[in-house]
Amino acid sequence: MKRAMALVWLSAVALSACLSQGAFRRKEAEAEQYRQDWQSERGRAADLQGRLDASSAEAEKLRGDLASEEEALAQQRAELDAANALLAEAQSSQQALEVAKADLERKSAEYEQLAGSLRSEIEAGRVEITELRGKMTVKMKDKVLFSSGSAALGKDGRAALQAVADAFRNLQGKTIRVEGHTDDVPTGKSAFPTNWELSTARALVVVRFLQQAGVDPTRLAAAGYGEYQPIAPNDTPEGRSQNRRIEIVLAPAEAAAGD
Repeated sequence: MKRAMALVWLSAVALSACLSQGAFRRKEAEAEQYRQDWQSERGRAADLQGRLDASSAEAEKLRGDLASEEEALAQQRAELDAANALLAEAQSSQQALEVAKADLERKSAEYEQLAGSLRSEIEAGRVEITELRGKMTVKMKDKVLFSSGSAALGKDGRAALQAVADAFRNLQGKTIRVEGHTDDVPTGKSAFPTNWELSTARALVVVRFLQQAGVDPTRLAAAGYGEYQPIAPNDTPEGRSQNRRIEIVLAPAEAAAGD
């Protein structure tokens, strides 16, 4: 009887062992499957992370390229603005040059016109014409117009001034300022106490003559400078002769106020 019970117990133990080993193997197989699935998931996660990293790097590169493009575009805009500024400046300069050229041609034409009108007086040495900074000056030596220490016009002086007046009547937009100049020799006992009075009186005589000859008096003015604006040294007879003169300055009317 005891032997039979022992056999039964051993059989139960063996059966139980068999059942436990089968369950273990099943669990082991399930665990292996879980490990394989985990490895697969891990591989997929690593692949996704790699793709994400690659995408991030590409996006960063694109951002860098875009920043470079924007910087290059800004540089091109700056260069274009500078080029447009230079072009505008060049166009302005060209216009200014054209205006200056036209003005110079006009002034040269006026000079040629006046010189042509006074050619005979110029050739005779009674008149000189110069042009500087838009102003023309007709210069006449005092001996052509006046006797020494006098403000009375002589015959030759009247003829020379008549030619000048004829030429002035055709000029437009000019002020005509007659300036009297002397040397530094004192006037002595003449009717004029100093060279101031003598130079001013001579300028006024010329102004009155030009008015009487038909020059518009609203464009005329007179000034006496005495001995104080010489064009040559007063230590020689030749120098003093150059300083005794009448200068008739022709200036644009709009510049007269600030002249």
